[in-house]
Amino acid sequence: MEDEIKPNKIKIVRPETLEFIILYNQLKGKAFNGNAQLAEALGFNSPSSITEIIKSRQNIDPEKLRIFKERYKDYITGDKKQNFSESKPVSKHSEGIPMYEISATASGVEVYNDINDSQPVGHMNFPGIEDCDFALPVWGHSMYPYLENGCWVALKIIHDKKILPGEVYYIEWGDYRMYKRLLAGDIPDEVIAHSDNTTEMVGNRLKYAPFIIKVADIKKLCLVKDIHKKHNH
Repeated sequence: MEDEIKPNKIKIVRPETLEFIILYNQLKGKAFNGNAQLAEALGFNSPSSITEIIKSRQNIDPEKLRIFKERYKDYITGDKKQNFSESKPVSKHSEGIPMYEISATASGVEVYNDINDSQPVGHMNFPGIEDCDFALPVWGHSMYPYLENGCWVALKIIHDKKILPGEVYYIEWGDYRMYKRLLAGDIPDEVIAHSDNTTEMVGNRLKYAPFIIKVADIKKLCLVKDIHKKHNH
């Protein structure tokens, strides 16, 4: 089923596309914060165009690469090193953390759409989340009752990938993005992605069965710091 919903990669990735991908990974979070901002800067109609290039599903136009290198040349040369996320600390504390309204994709597992293709829909601000980076909603029931469908979660990015076994995280690896409780694996470089919902079954098997992830494969690791549950009216 996974093969049916994933677009194929292009056969030949041109040198300018490889250069863009390398620079993109070096500058993300420093020169720009997400694909929506970068798409606007480069004149793309949609942030998804950036995503398609980064995932080697289409090549970048050489003129777009020239604009990219010209716009962010100070970051590329090292003349400017300030991290984008640190450029407006007053705004973060006064407005709160950005909230991204991303939803789950139509697949067999709860995989969320790419946060980089989203614009903030608002800000979350209440005591206890000052050190968090952003907030995402919960879709689906794999982490019930700890995370209920529709609630909002304040997340803190863990840059060093140090995992506290037993805590709940938002994780991105491969093409997958989801909430899971991470448990210690049998070997040090692996963790077990566990779902709290152990009541739903498909036949005689758990609908949300645990599985193993290599820590090195995790591209983004965010600790769940606070939960804002929706009100029942």
